Amino acid sequence: MVKKSGLKFDEIGYWSEIKLNIIKEYAAAFSKIMSAQKGFYHIYIDAFAGAGMHVSKTTGKSISGSPIRTLYIDTPFREYHFIDKNKNKVNVLKDLVGDRADVHYYVDDCNLVLLEKVFPKVRYEKFERGLCLLDPYGLHLNWKVVEAAGKCKSMEILLNFPVMDMNMNVLKHKLDTVGPAHIERMNAFWGDESWREIAYTKEMDLFGAEEERKEDIRMLTKAYQERLKKVAGFGYVPEPIAMRNTKGSIVYYLFFATQNPTGGKIVGDIFSKYRRRGMM
Repeated sequence: MVKKSGLKFDEIGYWSEIKLNIIKEYAAAFSKIMSAQKGFYHIYIDAFAGAGMHVSKTTGKSISGSPIRTLYIDTPFREYHFIDKNKNKVNVLKDLVGDRADVHYYVDDCNLVLLEKVFPKVRYEKFERGLCLLDPYGLHLNWKVVEAAGKCKSMEILLNFPVMDMNMNVLKHKLDTVGPAHIERMNAFWGDESWREIAYTKEMDLFGAEEERKEDIRMLTKAYQERLKKVAGFGYVPEPIAMRNTKGSIVYYLFFATQNPTGGKIVGDIFSKYRRRGMM
C-alpha cells in the first residue's frame, strides 16, 4: 500500500473502481442539472470520505477517491461536506484538497453529523438540494440517516448495502448463533427487527420440530429496495448494481434513491451500462 503521512491507503479492486466511476458520472450530471436551475443551491456530502486516495489492486497505482473525483467535475457543487471518524484520514484529505472555503470537514460519526449538522442545511423549501454518498465498509450506517434523507425530500443518496458483512456476521445458518452485538448492528442498519422475517423462514424438520432456514441474500436486498420507497419515502429507487470481488462473489450492492424521476433514470442508465460489461 502507498503511504502518506504514515497512513496506508486502502487497496481497492476492479468493482470499487467501477463504483468510483459511477459516483463521478452521476455527481457531474446532478451538479450540471442543479447549476442550471435558477435559485437552487446544491451540495455534495461524503459520509465515509476517507483519505481521498486509494491503491488499485489491478495496477498497483494510486487512484483518486470519491472526494477528489467530485471536487474536480466540470460543473462543481456549491459546497462539499466530508466526514470520517479517522482523524488521520481527514488530515490527509485536507492536505490533498488544500484550503478551500467551499469544503467542510468533520472528524466524527457520520450518523450524528448528518442528522445534526449537515442535513439541516439542505432545506427543500429553500430550493437547497444534496447528493449524499453513504459508502461504509460494513454495517456502520444507521437507518435513521437514510430515513431522514428520504423524508426531507431534498436529498438523493448513493448507498452501500454491505452484503459481505451481513453474510459473515449476521446471516448465519442459524440465527441463534449470531452474537448480540452483530444483531444490534443489523437492527440499526435496517431500522428495526423486520429483517429477521425476510432473511429467515421457519419450516418443520423430519421430527416435527420447527427450524429456521436462511434465505437467499437477494430476498433481503429486494426488501431493502422496497423499504427505501415505502418507509424512507423515496419516490424512485432503481435496481441496485452488484459489486463483486475477484472471485465473482457479491461484496455489496450499490443503491440509489431519489425523489426525482430524472435522477432515477440517469442512474438507472449508468447502472445498466456497467452491467452490460459482462461482469454481472
